[in-house]
Amino acid sequence: MRKDFKKWHEKKAVVDAAINRPFFHEQEIWWCALGVNVGFEQDGGGTDFLRPVVVFRKFNNEIFWGIPLTHTKKKTQYYFSFVVTGEGSSTAILSQLRLIDARRLSHKLGDITRKDFEALTKKFKALLP
Repeated sequence: MRKDFKKWHEKKAVVDAAINRPFFHEQEIWWCALGVNVGFEQDGGGTDFLRPVVVFRKFNNEIFWGIPLTHTKKKTQYYFSFVVTGEGSSTAILSQLRLIDARRLSHKLGDITRKDFEALTKKFKALLP
């Protein structure tokens, strides 16, 4: 599949020019403009290059660590599956954690339960040396 970097760069310029950032919290799941990326890095899809991400760690109102989500179910140390209320099952790709500017956030999709968020955090910490 050929990636359209040119379209993403045009969209990225619009995202970068945004003045306001949405208000967000840890444990929330947002549609996020991740764009077109290199190799095995997770891409966004559609005309806005969006992918759902869970807000893993909020540092301030401008940046956070986000973990991209997928519907693909895998049972390895790098994936964590859970249910999003009203949306069905989802899987966090722990190996794809990244720092994200809140200007990339499009709209809120839902929340991960406190219990699942704690389990996700525990599983992520287990990856660290």
